Amino acid sequence: MLNVNRTGILLRPNNARVLYRPFEPPHPQRGMKITSRVMELSDAEVETLLGGVLSEFHGRHQRLLNFFQERYEAVKHHLLTDRPLSDSRRLLLGSFFTQEYALESAALFNPSLIWHPEQGNLPPGTRRFIVSLRAIGEGHVSSVGFRSGTIDAAGAITIASPTGFVTSPHVVANSQYDKSLFLKKLVELGITDAFVDLVFGSLDDFFTLGDLEASLAHTSRQHRARRREWEPFAAAIVALARANYEIECEPDSDISERVIFPYSPAETNGIEDARFVRFVEDDGTVHYFATYTAFDGNVFLPQFVETDDFVRFRVSTLNGPEITNKGLALFPRRINGVYVMLSRQDGENIYLMESDMLHFWHSKRLILRPTYPWEYVQIGNCGSPIETPAGWLVLTHGVGPMRKYSIGAVLLDLEDPSQVIGRLRTPLLSPNENERAGYVPNVVYSCGSLLHNGLLVIPYSMSDYATTFATVPLADVLDAMEPPFDRPGGAVPSAGFS
Repeated sequence: MLNVNRTGILLRPNNARVLYRPFEPPHPQRGMKITSRVMELSDAEVETLLGGVLSEFHGRHQRLLNFFQERYEAVKHHLLTDRPLSDSRRLLLGSFFTQEYALESAALFNPSLIWHPEQGNLPPGTRRFIVSLRAIGEGHVSSVGFRSGTIDAAGAITIASPTGFVTSPHVVANSQYDKSLFLKKLVELGITDAFVDLVFGSLDDFFTLGDLEASLAHTSRQHRARRREWEPFAAAIVALARANYEIECEPDSDISERVIFPYSPAETNGIEDARFVRFVEDDGTVHYFATYTAFDGNVFLPQFVETDDFVRFRVSTLNGPEITNKGLALFPRRINGVYVMLSRQDGENIYLMESDMLHFWHSKRLILRPTYPWEYVQIGNCGSPIETPAGWLVLTHGVGPMRKYSIGAVLLDLEDPSQVIGRLRTPLLSPNENERAGYVPNVVYSCGSLLHNGLLVIPYSMSDYATTFATVPLADVLDAMEPPFDRPGGAVPSAGFS
């Protein structure tokens, strides 16, 4: 096994990091009862109660009063009269329909490392990064949190301390949908009834969710006789729209205060294992993309995230017959004019997919199977491939006896990544005695690493509980690789470093 440097850096879950989110009573009648009880209070009692709430919670959050007002607007339909209410009573009502949520009370793991869009005011040879993390809180609901840090010229890693605040982003109300892309997604879902033509015929080339809902309602009114027949189509169209949305964080917030929290019905039980990549278009334009797994308690659904600034995020469904299972990882640029992605449709082997559209994937090729005992159960990727002079470096995870997870590495040809040109026979990293205990024991796992000054920087989780970092010279990794079995006597390309 290679001599990998474990840095000793530790990112633990912190149950003091809480955000506010809507509290939804289990039954509408409960909401009416809560509202009625608050309406029974005298003005003096309202002022006293609101003062107590603010004294206890205002210092723990930013923009809390704004959220109370939003919650009042969402529940005011429970009121029995149109009598105007005081500002204090509205805010107090909103507080009864708000709750705190400790988003990382259980675990903070499965990290993905990405270069920060802002690289100013740094010493020579130092770069700033963002690390995304899977946070698990109450009810085992997963979300994506962030931290930032730097790597200096010598490879020393520093993590910036998070602030004391976390705030959910707001959903962009006027987010627009591309009609042609939306219709293509409907075709992929098999929704091609005449109802679709009627609904979308009146919509512009770009439309909002409000526009769509208005067209659905109008079509339903105009064709009452077929309303019941078309209800499943309408529900599917709205569900697709809600699974494709935009969220926005406060622009002046620290990166550690931002979170991608479940929003769509497909994400009810969480957002898992985001794999971020800095993607460079052929014209040099830079975007930040991520794949992640949405889970509704029954079905895993791959999703796609796009951002340019880590403030505003567009979340989209991925489509096509090959969008199944977990662990999709996009290459950081097009290869031979097409997008390329690693996948694991069968839960066991690594495949290569190519497409001329980011959101649609129709074919795959098997490129890697479990070969060594430490990966006999399954093999998958540990994040997007890293471009090196020798080839595409792909960190892998392998599962062996006792369901022990280890991290390995393979090398793919730069021009034809379906060709495996090098592979580690033994793991790069396996859990040591300090890393074996956790929510899921005997696991090391990563969702994305970086290369800095010839040093491979690997963030990884320890037994699905906490996160740490390791480093190893790229040259050592490449020198330890062997040609694949179907290339006897072949030579693995050198690291390209002196």
